[in-house]
Amino acid sequence: MPAKNSSSVTEFILSGLTDQPGLQIPLFLLFLGFYMVTVVGNLGLITLTGLNSHLHIPMYFFLFNLSLIDFSHSTTLAPKMRMSFVSKKNIVSYAGCMTQCFFFCFFVFSESHILSVMAYDRHVAICNPLLYTVTMSPQVCLLLLLGVYGMGVFGAVTHMRNIMFMSFCGDNLVNHYMCDILPLLELSCNSSYINLLVVFIIVTIGIGVPIVTIVISYGFILSSILHISSTEGRSKAFSTCSSHIIVVSLFFGSGAFMYLKPPSILPLDQGNVSSTFYTAINPLIYSLRNKDVKVALRRTFCRKLVS
Repeated sequence: MPAKNSSSVTEFILSGLTDQPGLQIPLFLLFLGFYMVTVVGNLGLITLTGLNSHLHIPMYFFLFNLSLIDFSHSTTLAPKMRMSFVSKKNIVSYAGCMTQCFFFCFFVFSESHILSVMAYDRHVAICNPLLYTVTMSPQVCLLLLLGVYGMGVFGAVTHMRNIMFMSFCGDNLVNHYMCDILPLLELSCNSSYINLLVVFIIVTIGIGVPIVTIVISYGFILSSILHISSTEGRSKAFSTCSSHIIVVSLFFGSGAFMYLKPPSILPLDQGNVSSTFYTAINPLIYSLRNKDVKVALRRTFCRKLVS
């Protein structure tokens, strides 16, 4: 039986990003702006991909799902985060906290794996262009996508099983703007080395494996690009991967900045800011650096104007 029944804590208080009154309204407006950009950008990419048939290829199929994950991830966190800037106590129920933690884990694990799948897609497109349509057939793309969301479910369920068997006996102040795993472990009155080890193993599988896959894929890509004789061909190959490389760097970089920073050096959670900034800037990277997306955007606007 889950430890919830033996826990005296029925609700948690989220500490938020800062307790300085002078920063709360500016941060509220900042994160509201980030969220609006995230909604418009990601829903815009989803709409463009759905409406333009020339974007119905594996690369944009995965980009469609990346935007869907980014939008859902941001929507899971943004409401409670903004509430911490305008309310004295940002209270969340036990069930609400566990639900937010589950979806946060699900979207983070799903995103890390879809980025690795997109790296594999670019590897096949550059290293085996003649076999691309066969290798990345609709059936294969669907199986890869099921694997992405399957790993998301695995990571979320395993983390939640670890947390749900803990007891929360006294302090209910979560030192974060959301219900994250490590702050909840700190509050538990029966967490142990085993619980931390489980978290480490799950994160290694969920984050480490995609990183290794991305590094290996780009190793093969770089080798293939260096064997291209023409400068124009090398430039085209690099431009094909540039948007994905930037997004991968921002995603894993913001995660490292958020969880690996020395807390004494960064008292304000700039890592949390960088994580939210990533979800807002991601669709802009693909929109501004991708010729096909810009062409699709112009065609869509022209169709709307003509109609």
